[in-house]
Amino acid sequence: MARIDIRGVEHTYDLSDPVPDSSALVFVHGWLLSRQYWQPLVTRLSQNHQCLCYDLRGFGESQPNSDRPLPDRDRYTPAAYAKDLEILLDRLDLSNVWIVGHSLGGTVALWMAYQFPQRVRGVICLNSGGGIYLKEEFERFRTAGVQIVRWRPIWLAQFPFIDWLFARAAVAKPLDRTWGRQRVLDFVCAHPEAARGALLDSTTEDEVHRLPKIVSQLRQPVYFIAGAKDRIMEPKYVRHLASFHHLFDCCGHNTIEVENCGHLSMVEQPDVVASRLRAIVNQHEIIDNLPG
Repeated sequence: MARIDIRGVEHTYDLSDPVPDSSALVFVHGWLLSRQYWQPLVTRLSQNHQCLCYDLRGFGESQPNSDRPLPDRDRYTPAAYAKDLEILLDRLDLSNVWIVGHSLGGTVALWMAYQFPQRVRGVICLNSGGGIYLKEEFERFRTAGVQIVRWRPIWLAQFPFIDWLFARAAVAKPLDRTWGRQRVLDFVCAHPEAARGALLDSTTEDEVHRLPKIVSQLRQPVYFIAGAKDRIMEPKYVRHLASFHHLFDCCGHNTIEVENCGHLSMVEQPDVVASRLRAIVNQHEIIDNLPG
């Protein structure tokens, strides 16, 4: 674990050893989560690729000092978080990386590829899609999300069997209770301003409609991995966003659906997801090294 100041907030990150002649993988977590959920994939992939995972501003261990509020309270858009990531990559001297983003982190990854194409070799989105704005559903989702953020007493982490409940939320099969405890911890410790801002700024009508336009303009390879039993980001919404990229063609060549998997594919099916990530990156490294 290491720390680095990015726009006034100390960001926590983990960076594995460099691997010669291989692309680095950068992992971006989702809303109310942290970098911890990437460890199963890092364990499986770090022998062949340098891996970077970090906590987004206001989440996990990337918390502001108590006497120093988060800067720019209106800057919790995916584009703003992509700028944070660009600064981190610049400080760590990483370029030509693959960005792997989960849920909201997938949106950040797409914005990163769009805003800073010189740094991004490709994008892989896990349980991340969208591009369709359903007014009533989004209004209910935003209202419920704000209430969730508002009601997060710290003592909730000590509530009996709360980890048992969190280990079963949004997944196809119950996770180990250690993941339930991690989810509770990340849930109660997320900075309230960042948690609320990231939710609201990423789900406006303009933001939702802008995402397909961004995907359609990306020249880098972009792939989407969906959980067949994901009820938060259903596969049909993943395929919809994927369809705007040139690799989709007519048959969804850039989409992968993982069986028996809900919204946390990286911890539900780490072997499958790691295998898919490895195959995608290796395929494009071979293409890049072809003569001519």
